[in-house]
Amino acid sequence: MPEFSLKVTQTLDYERPEIEMGYTDQTLHIDISRAELSVQPVAQKTKDTFVGGKGYDLWLLWNAVQADTRWDDPQNAICIACGPLGGTPIYPGSGKSIVTTLSPLTQTAIDSNVGGYFGPYLKFSGFDAMQIQGKSTKDQVIFIDGINRQVQILDAGGLPENAYELSSLLTDHFADGKPRSISVVSAGPGAKNTRIGCLNFTWFDAKRKRARYKQAGRGGIGTVFADKGLKAIVVRWDTVTADTNNPADKVKLKEVAKLHSREIVELDPKQNEMARIGTTHLVTIMNDHDCLPTHNFRYGSHSEAPNLGQEVFRRLFDKGFDGCWMGCTVACSHGVKDFVPLTGPFKGEKVFVDGPEYETVAGCGSNLGIFDPHTVIELNFYCDAYGLDTISVGTGIAFAMECYEMGLINQTHTGGMDLSFGNRLSALELVHQMAIGEGFGHMIGQGVRKMKQQFASDFGADPAVMADIGMEAKGLEFSEYMTKESLAQQGGYGLALKGPQHDEAWLIFLDMVHNFMPTFEEKAEALHWFPMFRTWFSLCGLCKLPWNDIVPEDNKDTDEPAKVIKHLQWYADYFSAVTGRASAPEDLVAMSEVVYNFQRIFNLKMGFGTRTHDALPYRAVGPVTELEYESRAERYDTQLQEKYNVDIEGKDTAEKLAIMRQLREEQYEKLQDAVYERRGWTPDGIPTVATAKRLGIDFDDVLAVLKANGVQV
Repeated sequence: MPEFSLKVTQTLDYERPEIEMGYTDQTLHIDISRAELSVQPVAQKTKDTFVGGKGYDLWLLWNAVQADTRWDDPQNAICIACGPLGGTPIYPGSGKSIVTTLSPLTQTAIDSNVGGYFGPYLKFSGFDAMQIQGKSTKDQVIFIDGINRQVQILDAGGLPENAYELSSLLTDHFADGKPRSISVVSAGPGAKNTRIGCLNFTWFDAKRKRARYKQAGRGGIGTVFADKGLKAIVVRWDTVTADTNNPADKVKLKEVAKLHSREIVELDPKQNEMARIGTTHLVTIMNDHDCLPTHNFRYGSHSEAPNLGQEVFRRLFDKGFDGCWMGCTVACSHGVKDFVPLTGPFKGEKVFVDGPEYETVAGCGSNLGIFDPHTVIELNFYCDAYGLDTISVGTGIAFAMECYEMGLINQTHTGGMDLSFGNRLSALELVHQMAIGEGFGHMIGQGVRKMKQQFASDFGADPAVMADIGMEAKGLEFSEYMTKESLAQQGGYGLALKGPQHDEAWLIFLDMVHNFMPTFEEKAEALHWFPMFRTWFSLCGLCKLPWNDIVPEDNKDTDEPAKVIKHLQWYADYFSAVTGRASAPEDLVAMSEVVYNFQRIFNLKMGFGTRTHDALPYRAVGPVTELEYESRAERYDTQLQEKYNVDIEGKDTAEKLAIMRQLREEQYEKLQDAVYERRGWTPDGIPTVATAKRLGIDFDDVLAVLKANGVQV
């Protein structure tokens, strides 16, 4: 064990209230610049309006920052919350934390929904949410001891840099012989040296006797964490039962939990097998439907994709039932035991790798032209250890590879590296460079938007070409779905509040695989209700997978199969049983509309959040190059003729490409119009005053933001 020191600099003894119907009704506030700790009550108005989880996070952050606050200002806050339903050990997917901060990539609010034990343990320790502001010149550890009702700030010295060793050491140090009582949040050296840092949230796997990891990956949350001087946050709690949340109706809770858990156990083996292979089943499905990003989203399938498919990982994953929270029957948190990296500081050592999940396989595999599962696993391992978002890493390297292939950059710029698609050793070297903040990897670690600017200014690369192929929107790198043929998912990415992240509007499966929304009107309507349902899970501290990844056998025969109405009723019953607030499925949407619109206005406060900011790189909409068009020439020719009534006789590829672009861009603009109107927004994508009043968020400072953006108040 390495020599390290932890010196207590501040202590707060606090009262831990009994949880009532899923709430503690208090929050923990920490200013690490001043070493100040305080506990503040949650106002009833806040509770009624924002529900919990992401809603509480956004409200705390809104009040913490000003319009001119930047991500690396001490004023920026990291907010972490659970939610009223979080921590239920009998309902599948009830162990989530929701993290929010100002993003180094987007410069506005970013949120991430992450597994592990931290969120429930934080709540059981007495806090519905916590907020951290300030900066420290010394490495800091925050310890929340819910058992002894004490919070400490500790100066840290000699702690490991990488998240795996750090979390393991801190788990042992604070566990008092009970490692399952500990959850750790940490970043890593890559988070410190890039803008794409993630946070690792742990839980202790008693079977394997080790800390396991889930990631709050998107938007550089880990970078903010590292910038503040935080090494880790540790929370300690002990006993968890079905009654720990003190639900309003214990009988109803157990009844609905049993129904949903039993269904998953019965149907998951027949549908997605997530309890055996996690989300890797999506590789095959996306490849079959031409939606698997390949070579920087240029293509949607590849003949070698089966090398990264579910059958490969069925063999590689360590056998076992791996839930990241107690009682979750989805149990999708798999990993690779005794993996031996071929590069980097762990070269030749046996390690346990948590993952990979679909996004990592697609981003660090097919999108880079890498179809070797060993390389993908190694990239996964080092990204987690270094605290790097695998999605931004994959999409960022893919962009650099295409720029290299197109001659926009060369080996002089890359430090001698060959960045041809498929070069696995270069991809690994770039990740190691990101960790130490050196070489060409450091440039990639700043994100695609910064790369486009630097490649143009320093290397003379064509800005127009890079605008088309640089897969970022709002400053955030695209998650791993190829959207050219899915207008619904184009909207799901472009109209998402935090940028092109699938968790807000994962419509590609419903659109491309199930064809549940064949008409334009149905796609536009889905872009209203789907984000609302997804938002609700982050208000309550829940995982989104049990909603629509495993569905009732008769779901396809219902009036609205895309919504999985039976499950929505179960969730409404679950919310009612815990909180005592009688709710129907439509009430869940109403709760979410409040927070969703508030987040849009938050973006406006920070200088974003209008129609202009909902633009997409053209590759997300259609083929950019003649090569792309010709790879699917029959499809595109047929579309021009039959869908758009274009006479293509005598037209060459360049002409057809230009016509296709105009038509598809017009289609996306039309979609924007329809969705804005449905959401109660102006044609510029701004919530109206009437919408704010209807939702009860017409606070003076909200109205001031709307007025400043030209909305009649």
